[in-house]
Amino acid sequence: MATKVMMEALSPTMEEGRLVKWVKNVGDAVKSGDTIGEVETDKAIMELVARGDGILRAHLVPEGTTAAVGMVIGVIAAANEDISSMTGGAAPAPAAAPAVAAPARAAAAPAAAAPAAPVAEASSGPVRSSPLARRMAAEKGVNIGAIHGSGPNGRVIRRDIEAASVSTTTAAAPATIPITGEYTDVVLTQMRKTIARRLSESIGPVPTFYLTSEIDMTQVGQLREQMVANGDQYKVSVNDIVIKAVAIALTRHPECNAHWMGDSIRYFSAAHIGMAVATDDGLIVPVIRDAQRKGLGQIGRDARELAKKARERKLQPAEFTGGTFSVSNLGMFGIDQFTAIINPPEAAILAVGATETKPVWENGAFVPRQLMRVTLSCDHRVIDGAVGAKFLQTLRGLLEAPMMMLF
Repeated sequence: MATKVMMEALSPTMEEGRLVKWVKNVGDAVKSGDTIGEVETDKAIMELVARGDGILRAHLVPEGTTAAVGMVIGVIAAANEDISSMTGGAAPAPAAAPAVAAPARAAAAPAAAAPAAPVAEASSGPVRSSPLARRMAAEKGVNIGAIHGSGPNGRVIRRDIEAASVSTTTAAAPATIPITGEYTDVVLTQMRKTIARRLSESIGPVPTFYLTSEIDMTQVGQLREQMVANGDQYKVSVNDIVIKAVAIALTRHPECNAHWMGDSIRYFSAAHIGMAVATDDGLIVPVIRDAQRKGLGQIGRDARELAKKARERKLQPAEFTGGTFSVSNLGMFGIDQFTAIINPPEAAILAVGATETKPVWENGAFVPRQLMRVTLSCDHRVIDGAVGAKFLQTLRGLLEAPMMMLF
């Protein structure tokens, strides 16, 4: 019996996905659980697996196409099985790669373009290419099926991919988009679409207020230097220490460790801290679970691993869902102070600015101190002003005497 290949919801917030590539070709035998394609979700690039045994008889959408969750994009069936009812007619030939830019590419206004590799109509059969060329094409978002190869017998090789990528720039690197005409349009990636929708949901209906506090980070700097001096296993950033302090403060103020549920407020005993990570495609918030129980070294290792996976688009759903509170740090960019947008259904987010050396009057003289400003954005439906202020008082106390976090 034929099995429909559906665009599946591969992340909890996914509404549509972009088919990055077909791993299996039409005519390939597949078993249930085999990877047959790769899909760009709103969070990462995930594997699409077969849900039945047989032969992959049809690619109903080409690589680079965006499809809604639930849409049929392929068919698995026996070799001689009639699948015309699923394909709208005779079984199609192998799907041709699209001749237009995929959603992650820039569509420039008419202007002179840099020379590219010769482009032909997409082939209806397998493309002759080297393994390196296929990998480079996947990484650069180049449509390998629309390239005439310069290798033996038309084989696509490395220099073809390098040439083809000159005239197209993916939305994953906005800082390098060449504006060659009056303007350049960049089609939204799945991640950017979700960011836009989620932030619109937050800033409009959520009644938000903001509390700012300046914290003396001098002792945090000294603690960090001591830890780093004892080896890589103790290597931590200022942000790692802030996350640990936030987690402890949340256990003392569970009113801030909450979700707005519409007709109820859900309070959490564990602090699952979302750590905002900037990627080329946009912001994603992997979660450090049970941060209140972890040592600073473990939080540092978790943070580095999650940030690396986020930038490589390799996060699994369990690694970016379930946060109870988020931290966003722009201090490394020299930002003194900012306000962050709450990530619903969470009730608060902490924005962390840069640490600066400033003179502070103490005991009749000015002394240099490392000061950092933080701003707490609060959902007023969950958190009252005094509650948020008390949370910041506790946070300040922990960061100004960080040794207390070690006990």
